[in-house]
Amino acid sequence: MKAQIKNYLSLTKKEWNGMVVLLVLIALVLIAPYVYQWLRKDNTINVTAFNTAAAALNNANPRPTNGINPSKNALYKFDPNTASANDWQKLGITAKQAAIIKNYTAKGGRFRKAEDLQKIYGLTKVDYARLAPFIIIPKERAKANIVVELNDADSAGLTAIDGIGGAFAKRIIYYRERLGGFIAKEQLKEVFGIDELKYDEIKNQVKVDAARIRKININTITFDKLRLMPYLNYKLVNAIVEYRKQHGDYTSISDLKNIAIIDDDILRKIEPYLVFK
Repeated sequence: MKAQIKNYLSLTKKEWNGMVVLLVLIALVLIAPYVYQWLRKDNTINVTAFNTAAAALNNANPRPTNGINPSKNALYKFDPNTASANDWQKLGITAKQAAIIKNYTAKGGRFRKAEDLQKIYGLTKVDYARLAPFIIIPKERAKANIVVELNDADSAGLTAIDGIGGAFAKRIIYYRERLGGFIAKEQLKEVFGIDELKYDEIKNQVKVDAARIRKININTITFDKLRLMPYLNYKLVNAIVEYRKQHGDYTSISDLKNIAIIDDDILRKIEPYLVFK
Protein backbone atom coordinates (compact mmCIF):
# COMPACT_ATOMS: atom_id res chain seq x y z
CA MET A 1 0.00 0.00 0.00
CA LYS A 2 2.81 2.42 0.94
CA ALA A 3 4.63 1.49 -2.20
CA GLN A 4 1.56 2.38 -4.31
CA ILE A 5 1.17 5.80 -2.61
CA LYS A 6 4.88 6.48 -3.04
CA ASN A 7 4.70 5.60 -6.73
CA TYR A 8 1.63 7.83 -7.12
CA LEU A 9 3.27 10.87 -5.46
CA SER A 10 6.71 10.46 -6.97
CA LEU A 11 7.83 12.90 -9.67
CA THR A 12 10.20 12.45 -12.53
CA LYS A 13 12.98 14.94 -13.04
CA LYS A 14 11.20 16.41 -16.07
CA GLU A 15 7.97 16.91 -14.08
CA TRP A 16 9.89 18.48 -11.19
CA ASN A 17 11.59 20.98 -13.52
CA GLY A 18 8.21 21.89 -15.06
CA MET A 19 6.73 22.55 -11.62
CA VAL A 20 9.64 24.82 -10.68
CA VAL A 21 9.18 26.85 -13.88
CA LEU A 22 5.42 27.20 -13.23
CA LEU A 23 6.03 28.43 -9.67
CA VAL A 24 8.54 31.01 -10.91
CA LEU A 25 6.01 32.32 -13.50
CA ILE A 26 3.28 32.64 -10.88
CA ALA A 27 5.62 34.54 -8.59
CA LEU A 28 6.57 36.94 -11.41
CA VAL A 29 2.92 37.65 -12.23
CA LEU A 30 2.15 38.38 -8.58
CA ILE A 31 5.02 40.79 -8.01
CA ALA A 32 4.84 42.53 -11.44
CA PRO A 33 2.33 45.28 -10.36
CA TYR A 34 4.49 46.22 -7.38
CA VAL A 35 7.63 46.40 -9.51
CA TYR A 36 5.78 48.56 -12.10
CA GLN A 37 4.59 51.04 -9.43
CA TRP A 38 8.10 51.21 -7.94
CA LEU A 39 9.73 51.89 -11.31
CA ARG A 40 7.10 54.36 -12.66
CA LYS A 41 6.88 57.88 -11.24
CA ASP A 42 3.74 59.97 -11.99
CA ASN A 43 4.31 63.38 -13.47
CA THR A 44 2.88 66.24 -11.44
CA ILE A 45 0.15 68.14 -13.35
CA ASN A 46 0.61 71.85 -13.65
CA VAL A 47 -2.94 72.98 -12.74
CA THR A 48 -2.42 76.58 -13.87
CA ALA A 49 -1.12 75.53 -17.28
CA PHE A 50 -4.01 73.04 -17.69
CA ASN A 51 -6.67 75.66 -16.91
CA THR A 52 -5.06 78.13 -19.33
CA ALA A 53 -5.07 75.55 -22.14
CA ALA A 54 -8.72 74.59 -21.45
CA ALA A 55 -9.81 78.24 -21.56
CA ALA A 56 -7.99 78.76 -24.87
CA LEU A 57 -9.72 75.69 -26.34
CA ASN A 58 -13.13 76.95 -25.20
CA ASN A 59 -12.56 80.32 -26.85
CA ALA A 60 -11.48 78.69 -30.08
CA ASN A 61 -14.51 76.35 -30.21
CA PRO A 62 -17.52 77.93 -28.44
CA ARG A 63 -20.36 75.54 -27.66
CA PRO A 64 -23.31 75.94 -30.06
CA THR A 65 -26.81 76.61 -28.79
CA ASN A 66 -29.58 74.73 -30.66
CA GLY A 67 -27.04 74.00 -33.38
CA ILE A 68 -26.32 77.71 -33.90
CA ASN A 69 -23.23 79.57 -32.74
CA PRO A 70 -24.37 81.91 -29.92
CA SER A 71 -22.09 84.64 -31.17
CA LYS A 72 -24.27 84.79 -34.28
CA ASN A 73 -27.56 84.84 -32.34
CA ALA A 74 -28.01 88.57 -31.99
CA LEU A 75 -31.71 88.91 -31.17
CA TYR A 76 -33.64 91.56 -33.05
CA LYS A 77 -37.23 92.56 -33.70
CA PHE A 78 -38.99 90.24 -36.15
CA ASP A 79 -42.40 89.34 -37.55
CA PRO A 80 -43.01 85.55 -37.15
CA ASN A 81 -45.41 85.58 -40.10
CA THR A 82 -42.78 86.75 -42.58
CA ALA A 83 -39.50 85.52 -41.07
CA SER A 84 -37.64 83.08 -43.34
CA ALA A 85 -36.20 79.75 -42.21
CA ASN A 86 -32.76 81.38 -42.23
CA ASP A 87 -34.07 84.23 -40.04
CA TRP A 88 -35.36 81.74 -37.48
CA GLN A 89 -32.01 79.98 -37.34
CA LYS A 90 -30.22 83.30 -36.84
CA LEU A 91 -32.52 83.77 -33.85
CA GLY A 92 -31.27 80.51 -32.35
CA ILE A 93 -34.04 78.17 -33.56
CA THR A 94 -32.96 74.80 -34.99
CA ALA A 95 -33.40 74.01 -38.68
CA LYS A 96 -36.04 71.40 -37.78
CA GLN A 97 -38.07 73.86 -35.70
CA ALA A 98 -37.74 76.51 -38.41
CA ALA A 99 -39.09 74.02 -40.99
CA ILE A 100 -42.12 73.29 -38.76
CA ILE A 101 -42.87 77.01 -38.42
CA LYS A 102 -42.55 77.65 -42.16
CA ASN A 103 -44.75 74.64 -42.90
CA TYR A 104 -47.38 76.11 -40.56
CA THR A 105 -47.37 79.52 -42.29
CA ALA A 106 -47.25 77.94 -45.76
CA LYS A 107 -50.53 76.16 -44.99
CA GLY A 108 -52.20 79.44 -44.09
CA GLY A 109 -51.42 79.51 -40.39
CA ARG A 110 -51.04 82.97 -38.86
CA PHE A 111 -49.51 84.33 -35.68
CA ARG A 112 -51.98 86.98 -34.54
CA LYS A 113 -50.24 87.59 -31.22
CA ALA A 114 -46.90 86.67 -29.70
CA GLU A 115 -48.47 83.96 -27.51
CA ASP A 116 -49.49 82.02 -30.65
CA LEU A 117 -45.85 81.03 -31.09
CA GLN A 118 -46.24 78.68 -28.11
CA LYS A 119 -48.54 76.49 -30.21
CA ILE A 120 -45.65 75.42 -32.43
CA TYR A 121 -44.70 71.79 -31.80
CA GLY A 122 -41.18 71.37 -30.45
CA LEU A 123 -40.62 75.01 -29.49
CA THR A 124 -39.49 75.07 -25.87
CA LYS A 125 -40.71 77.46 -23.19
CA VAL A 126 -37.15 78.72 -22.88
CA ASP A 127 -37.03 79.60 -26.59
CA TYR A 128 -40.41 81.34 -26.40
CA ALA A 129 -39.39 83.38 -23.32
CA ARG A 130 -36.19 84.39 -25.10
CA LEU A 131 -37.92 85.44 -28.34
CA ALA A 132 -41.20 86.90 -27.03
CA PRO A 133 -39.85 90.42 -26.26
CA PHE A 134 -38.64 90.74 -29.86
CA ILE A 135 -41.85 89.62 -31.63
CA ILE A 136 -43.61 92.32 -33.63
CA ILE A 137 -46.87 91.50 -35.42
CA PRO A 138 -48.14 94.44 -37.49
CA LYS A 139 -51.84 95.11 -37.12
CA GLU A 140 -53.62 93.60 -40.08
CA ARG A 141 -55.76 95.83 -42.17
CA ALA A 142 -59.37 94.80 -42.05
CA LYS A 143 -59.94 92.69 -45.14
CA ALA A 144 -62.79 93.46 -47.45
CA ASN A 145 -65.58 90.94 -47.29
CA ILE A 146 -64.09 88.82 -50.08
CA VAL A 147 -66.04 85.72 -51.06
CA VAL A 148 -64.19 83.43 -53.46
CA GLU A 149 -66.03 81.25 -55.99
CA LEU A 150 -64.42 77.84 -55.69
CA ASN A 151 -64.98 76.58 -59.24
CA ASP A 152 -63.43 79.62 -60.89
CA ALA A 153 -60.62 80.72 -58.56
CA ASP A 154 -56.99 80.14 -59.44
CA SER A 155 -54.24 79.61 -56.88
CA ALA A 156 -53.82 83.35 -56.24
CA GLY A 157 -57.56 83.75 -55.72
CA LEU A 158 -57.69 80.90 -53.23
CA THR A 159 -54.78 82.25 -51.19
CA ALA A 160 -56.77 85.46 -50.74
CA ILE A 161 -58.93 83.41 -48.36
CA ASP A 162 -57.79 83.99 -44.80
CA GLY A 163 -56.48 80.63 -43.61
CA ILE A 164 -55.59 79.22 -47.04
CA GLY A 165 -51.92 79.18 -48.03
CA GLY A 166 -50.20 77.96 -51.17
CA ALA A 167 -50.23 74.29 -50.13
CA PHE A 168 -53.97 74.23 -49.44
CA ALA A 169 -54.68 76.15 -52.66
CA LYS A 170 -52.87 73.49 -54.71
CA ARG A 171 -54.76 70.68 -52.97
CA ILE A 172 -58.13 72.36 -53.56
CA ILE A 173 -57.41 72.86 -57.27
CA TYR A 174 -56.15 69.28 -57.66
CA TYR A 175 -59.26 67.86 -55.98
CA ARG A 176 -61.53 70.18 -58.00
CA GLU A 177 -60.00 68.93 -61.27
CA ARG A 178 -60.49 65.28 -60.32
CA LEU A 179 -64.02 65.95 -59.17
CA GLY A 180 -65.10 68.11 -62.08
CA GLY A 181 -65.89 71.02 -59.78
CA PHE A 182 -67.68 71.59 -56.49
CA ILE A 183 -71.46 71.44 -56.18
CA ALA A 184 -71.36 72.44 -52.50
CA LYS A 185 -68.73 74.15 -50.41
CA GLU A 186 -69.00 71.38 -47.80
CA GLN A 187 -67.00 69.23 -50.24
CA LEU A 188 -63.94 71.19 -49.14
CA LYS A 189 -63.86 68.88 -46.11
CA GLU A 190 -62.97 66.08 -48.53
CA VAL A 191 -59.71 67.87 -49.42
CA PHE A 192 -56.74 66.43 -47.54
CA GLY A 193 -55.90 68.53 -44.48
CA ILE A 194 -59.14 70.51 -44.30
CA ASP A 195 -60.81 69.30 -41.14
CA GLU A 196 -63.95 70.62 -39.45
CA LEU A 197 -61.96 73.34 -37.66
CA LYS A 198 -60.31 74.62 -40.85
CA TYR A 199 -63.61 74.46 -42.74
CA ASP A 200 -65.35 76.57 -40.08
CA GLU A 201 -62.56 79.12 -40.46
CA ILE A 202 -63.02 79.54 -44.23
CA LYS A 203 -66.62 78.59 -45.02
CA ASN A 204 -67.92 82.17 -44.91
CA GLN A 205 -65.25 83.26 -47.38
CA VAL A 206 -66.24 80.90 -50.19
CA LYS A 207 -69.20 80.18 -52.42
CA VAL A 208 -69.99 77.65 -55.13
CA ASP A 209 -71.56 78.06 -58.55
CA ALA A 210 -72.66 74.50 -59.33
CA ALA A 211 -73.38 75.47 -62.94
CA ARG A 212 -69.62 75.55 -63.50
CA ILE A 213 -69.04 71.84 -62.86
CA ARG A 214 -67.71 69.61 -65.64
CA LYS A 215 -70.11 66.72 -66.26
CA ILE A 216 -69.29 63.15 -67.27
CA ASN A 217 -70.98 61.31 -70.13
CA ILE A 218 -71.32 57.97 -68.43
CA ASN A 219 -71.88 56.20 -71.78
CA THR A 220 -68.66 57.33 -73.47
CA ILE A 221 -66.14 57.98 -70.72
CA THR A 222 -63.17 55.61 -70.63
CA PHE A 223 -62.12 53.50 -67.67
CA ASP A 224 -58.98 55.60 -67.06
CA LYS A 225 -60.84 58.93 -67.02
CA LEU A 226 -63.68 57.64 -64.85
CA ARG A 227 -61.05 56.32 -62.44
CA LEU A 228 -60.16 59.94 -61.57
CA MET A 229 -63.55 60.51 -59.91
CA PRO A 230 -62.72 60.60 -56.17
CA TYR A 231 -65.96 58.85 -55.19
CA LEU A 232 -65.29 55.75 -57.29
CA ASN A 233 -62.62 53.17 -56.55
CA TYR A 234 -61.14 50.72 -59.04
CA LYS A 235 -63.74 48.04 -58.35
CA LEU A 236 -66.70 50.38 -58.82
CA VAL A 237 -65.32 51.87 -62.05
CA ASN A 238 -64.75 48.40 -63.43
CA ALA A 239 -68.32 47.37 -62.54
CA ILE A 240 -69.78 50.46 -64.29
CA VAL A 241 -67.78 49.89 -67.48
CA GLU A 242 -68.48 46.13 -67.59
CA TYR A 243 -72.22 46.63 -67.03
CA ARG A 244 -72.29 49.13 -69.91
CA LYS A 245 -70.54 46.63 -72.18
CA GLN A 246 -73.03 43.88 -71.31
CA HIS A 247 -76.29 45.86 -71.20
CA GLY A 248 -75.69 48.83 -73.46
CA ASP A 249 -75.90 52.55 -72.69
CA TYR A 250 -77.28 53.87 -69.42
CA THR A 251 -80.46 55.88 -69.75
CA SER A 252 -80.76 57.20 -66.21
CA ILE A 253 -79.36 56.94 -62.71
CA SER A 254 -81.82 54.07 -62.13
CA ASP A 255 -79.76 51.85 -64.42
CA LEU A 256 -76.75 52.30 -62.15
CA LYS A 257 -78.83 51.06 -59.23
CA ASN A 258 -78.79 47.65 -60.92
CA ILE A 259 -75.09 47.34 -60.08
CA ALA A 260 -75.16 45.60 -56.71
CA ILE A 261 -71.90 47.00 -55.32
CA ILE A 262 -72.89 50.67 -55.82
CA ASP A 263 -74.85 51.89 -52.81
CA ASP A 264 -77.23 54.85 -52.55
CA ASP A 265 -74.62 57.08 -50.89
CA ILE A 266 -72.25 56.74 -53.86
CA LEU A 267 -75.10 57.32 -56.33
CA ARG A 268 -76.11 60.47 -54.46
CA LYS A 269 -72.58 61.82 -54.70
CA ILE A 270 -71.97 61.09 -58.37
CA GLU A 271 -75.46 61.84 -59.81
CA PRO A 272 -74.91 65.62 -60.19
CA TYR A 273 -71.85 64.92 -62.34
CA LEU A 274 -73.43 62.46 -64.79
CA VAL A 275 -75.17 62.95 -68.13
CA PHE A 276 -76.80 60.16 -70.12
CA LYS A 277 -76.48 60.70 -73.89
